[in-house]
Amino acid sequence: MFDMIFTSILTNGTFTGSELAIATGTALICGLIIAGAFMVRNSSSRSFLITLVLLPSIVELVIILVNGNIGAGVAVAGAFSLVRFRSAPGKGREITGIFLAMAAGLATGMGYVGVALLFSLLVSGIHLVFNLLDPGSDAGGMRTLKITVPENLDYEGKFEDIFRKYLKNYTYEEVRTTNMGSLYRITLSVLLKDRMSSKAFLDELRTKNGNLDISLGRKVDSPEAL
Repeated sequence: MFDMIFTSILTNGTFTGSELAIATGTALICGLIIAGAFMVRNSSSRSFLITLVLLPSIVELVIILVNGNIGAGVAVAGAFSLVRFRSAPGKGREITGIFLAMAAGLATGMGYVGVALLFSLLVSGIHLVFNLLDPGSDAGGMRTLKITVPENLDYEGKFEDIFRKYLKNYTYEEVRTTNMGSLYRITLSVLLKDRMSSKAFLDELRTKNGNLDISLGRKVDSPEAL
């Protein structure tokens, strides 16, 4: 009984209407499972979620139509290779979702609907567990610190003692001039130590930058991300 999961419903590269309906329905279910798992505790755009839902069924139909036709397969491969030139760079999570959706589409397109469902449930479940356990959450706690200093202040090494007191980690991202060159604005990626007061941190920074503007906000992902 269990071996039936790994049996293809398609034979000799041909298909019937009912087999096409089963394969397409399974592909859509796989897409819904994948998109549902990627929605949990993630900020994904609507277009990305729609892509995860529909991509398996699109790939499934293409694979069914070119099954056994080498010429059509080469033409489709060439067309698919053009998609990368129209894609914004994404993070590992988005790339994993796209590849998972394509794998589900390939499996259903070859008739292995049980494999597609089992694999989609397994990988989506693992992804869901990692999201709920939130390993590596330190990266999610990174913030952007912007400090404005007067042009006559030697800012290099000026704030290091405060950083060591309040921060687990910090990285200088950018230094730029502002206000017609009379001020410098320093941008850093910072991670506060546990149970450290951000107010006390900012108060100590103000005593060294002449009480000019300081901002501490959530680190925002690049707008090019999916």
